[in-house]
Amino acid sequence: MTFIPNWEEFEKSAEMLYLRNPLNTRYSTKYSHSKGVFLVKITDNKKCLQYKTEVQQDVRKIDKFITNLMRHMASDE
Repeated sequence: MTFIPNWEEFEKSAEMLYLRNPLNTRYSTKYSHSKGVFLVKITDNKKCLQYKTEVQQDVRKIDKFITNLMRHMASDE
């Protein structure tokens, strides 16, 4: 599993991963209150990308990305 330290790189890589194989791609989010860490993971069973952050502003970016990803999933294209 690959942790990507840069949000922009993770967002670009995760979107490309989804667009290559939309039927088998899934994502999960996890928050650890004791550690104060928010984790996002996206995988297509072949490649797994992960991003973790402790910064509140990054959580807003993650929320925006997940909304965009859900739009892709809900569209007919």
